[in-house]
Amino acid sequence: MSAAAPLDGDAAYVEPETLGLLKRRVPGQSVMEELLDVHGSGDARGPLARVFGVRPLGPDSLPWYWGALGERAVGRTLASLGPEWTVLHAVPVGEKSSDIDHVVIGPTGIFTINTKRHAGQTIWTAKGTFLVAGTRYPYVRNSEHEAARAGKLLSAAVLSSVSVSAAIVVVGARQVTVKEKHRTVAVLTEGQLLRWLTRRPVLYTEQQVALLSAAAAQPSTWRRTPPVLRDPTDVVGPFEALHRLVEQARRRRIGWLLAVPATFFASAAGILPPF
Repeated sequence: MSAAAPLDGDAAYVEPETLGLLKRRVPGQSVMEELLDVHGSGDARGPLARVFGVRPLGPDSLPWYWGALGERAVGRTLASLGPEWTVLHAVPVGEKSSDIDHVVIGPTGIFTINTKRHAGQTIWTAKGTFLVAGTRYPYVRNSEHEAARAGKLLSAAVLSSVSVSAAIVVVGARQVTVKEKHRTVAVLTEGQLLRWLTRRPVLYTEQQVALLSAAAAQPSTWRRTPPVLRDPTDVVGPFEALHRLVEQARRRRIGWLLAVPATFFASAAGILPPF
């Protein structure tokens, strides 16, 4: 949709009382909620496991944890956008547990951003194919569907046809190769995201951005039955406590890995008595 489309951008804009219900959500909130539901916020490890740096997260919890780290990283990048932009995180959509990682609205358009964290992996993508270390993932198709769905819902909310652009933002990968750009989905690294958003042609006036942002901030835009939104402070605090435990365990594992060779070489050199 262009600035000439039938959004009443010249009318005085009045912010509805309910604006901000979704704006309070923080990056990664949905996956943090899932993590805490699966794992809980406590530490079930025994004393010996803590001493040796055993991970506090089980295999069922780790994907939610990695996902939260990725969305929080992209959220920090999006926080650099100026005041003319609106960014919503973890937007619940549909009648199940689906959500959109980030919805971004600004002068250059409307965007849905799908965050994928693949630490240390090699990414290759072209013609609808997305490979992580040689394994195919349906990220492009899913992102196309997500943007089309968002466009349909926002169009109904503002009574005007709007289009939404999709992006997959890869976090932590060792290498990202875009062999051929996709027709409808951009594949970006974290460092490319802001430029991709801000260097596009201007489509919307300030008033139009305000109207679109107000519609996007309403839970009823995205779901027929608006979800009960949890207070971010009830989620962020327990997640960060768990994150500290994970980092503490990682540092202890590194410490043990470094200590064992050092002890061996010291013993071999006669600095320490042999075991």
